[in-house]
Amino acid sequence: MLRGLLSIMALLLLTLAPAASAQKRIALTFDDTPRSVGAFFTKQERSARLITELKKARVAQAAFFVNPGNVRATADEALVESYVRAGHVIANHGFSHPHLNQSSVAAYLADIDKAEAWLKPRHGYRPWFRYPFLDEGGSDKAKRDAVRAGLAARGLTNGYVTAEGSDWNLEQLTIDAKKAGKTIDMAGLRDLYVETHVEAADFADALVIKAIGRSPPHVMLLHETDLAALYIADLVGALRADGWEIVTADTAYADPLKTAAPDVPSANGTLTELLAWEKGLLAPRWYARNDLKIANAFFAERVLHEKPAP
Repeated sequence: MLRGLLSIMALLLLTLAPAASAQKRIALTFDDTPRSVGAFFTKQERSARLITELKKARVAQAAFFVNPGNVRATADEALVESYVRAGHVIANHGFSHPHLNQSSVAAYLADIDKAEAWLKPRHGYRPWFRYPFLDEGGSDKAKRDAVRAGLAARGLTNGYVTAEGSDWNLEQLTIDAKKAGKTIDMAGLRDLYVETHVEAADFADALVIKAIGRSPPHVMLLHETDLAALYIADLVGALRADGWEIVTADTAYADPLKTAAPDVPSANGTLTELLAWEKGLLAPRWYARNDLKIANAFFAERVLHEKPAP
């Protein structure tokens, strides 16, 4: 009798094991390093605080996608190196952050090569390229395929994104409000920043499961902003409370999704959107607050305590 009960318990444990491994996982990545000055900090103050807050939040490794064309002084170079010393990694976001749909293939690949020449000799380098603006050529499939082939020839893989909440827009709205002398509700801004990105992650996970039948390790798009420096620890805490495990970018980009090359009418946006489109899932395939009209209304109401524009 006892042996039979033990056998049943063992079977139950085996049945439950896959559910335990299905925990939501996400890596944090930051674009546009080194970014221009924001609303509250110098560039050096921002990077130092971001490093401190990531450490406080027990984030072992984030990825910083670098635009070497923005490295215009020794202090900028030291800023990039400080991320690597803290255990994070760096990758290619283009030398000058060009739009593919506004560039020739030759010029675009030359811009990538120029960034690679700066990045590749450095500690912490990873062979990932993230398309600026997540623009993979739009509806120009010949251009899209030529750049995909160019990346493969260079040993670069797509530094894709699966989840995003347009944090760059929240940052710009904050900069504009500060310049205009408006009162900024910092607690409201924190809550909006955190809530937006947790919701974006959950939306992306639900959508990608519909598209590919599983929950991969996600990649969240953030930017090296003052808001990240202020609130990244709050965001990490909220993600964990929502059931997310923070993983390294190395873990995320080891997933089989690294070879995904969706064939859709217009190649731009997150990989989640492209996979869902390729699968035939109906729009909207993007998180609601990536519609700036919606996002701006939330900011006006909750951060500035103004009536949103009609």
